[in-house]
Amino acid sequence: MIEQTKPYQELKTFDFIYRKFTQDIDEEELVWHRDREDREVTVIGDTDWQFQLEDTIPQQLQNTIFIAKDTYHRLIKGTGDLDLKILEF
Repeated sequence: MIEQTKPYQELKTFDFIYRKFTQDIDEEELVWHRDREDREVTVIGDTDWQFQLEDTIPQQLQNTIFIAKDTYHRLIKGTGDLDLKILEF
């Protein structure tokens, strides 16, 4: 199932969620938010997009990051598309 109401395209499988943020996204759509589950987010490919946790400086999105549930965070737009693989637990 591909969801189009969010600022990303999403494909859910039995194990993972795949998300694509396209380069033409409006930066205002990348808002601070919290998730209801712990997440392990893996970047697919190389990117210059950044990730920021509340009260920290932005960091380059590389490899896999852990986001604890109820932790405010956001993405910062880079160039090109951003592809992510997400595991919720």
